[in-house]
Amino acid sequence: MASETTPLLTTERLHLTLLPPDAAWRVLAYYEANRSHLDPVSPVRPANFFSVTYWRTRLAQDREDFRNDLSLRVFILPRDEPLGSAPILGNASLTHIRRGPLQTAELGYALDHRHEGRGLMTEALRTLCDYAFSGMGLHRLQANHLPENLKSAAVLRRLGFVVEGYARDFLLIDGRWRDHILTARVAPDDAARQEDARE
Repeated sequence: MASETTPLLTTERLHLTLLPPDAAWRVLAYYEANRSHLDPVSPVRPANFFSVTYWRTRLAQDREDFRNDLSLRVFILPRDEPLGSAPILGNASLTHIRRGPLQTAELGYALDHRHEGRGLMTEALRTLCDYAFSGMGLHRLQANHLPENLKSAAVLRRLGFVVEGYARDFLLIDGRWRDHILTARVAPDDAARQEDARE
């Protein structure tokens, strides 16, 4: 299912994988096609973000960061097309991985606006969360969203994330500090053990 350096997670309709630097043009095409869709919910990006040069470097760094247990950034591809040429449908990430007594990471994700409403993100994130808990041994995943982003809120609810708070002026987006809803999900086995301990 996955090699040590390039995890490949498979769902009914999707592949989730790290991409090599030579896929930079495909990643750039995805972000270019979704610029107006993603910019209003994204932090400020580097000046050269919309360039093949940036993405060649970034994809190489993503592989290194995964090897060093710092983050996992995967792209979502259609399962019925060859990995080497399949268009990118979305992306998902586990960042700020913290080990020790925390065993936690931040979950992030985005989907091409042309593929919304088909349940693809829920399908992809369900598999990624399972991998985070079983394959990576994480205990807790955190995910935050803008209060008005009801689609994101619905995806997280379906995945078992629970609202834990409301953070004022949480993230600088489009020149303004924006509030966010804070949610989290605990590894299923860990949650069951906590319930047993309370009884």
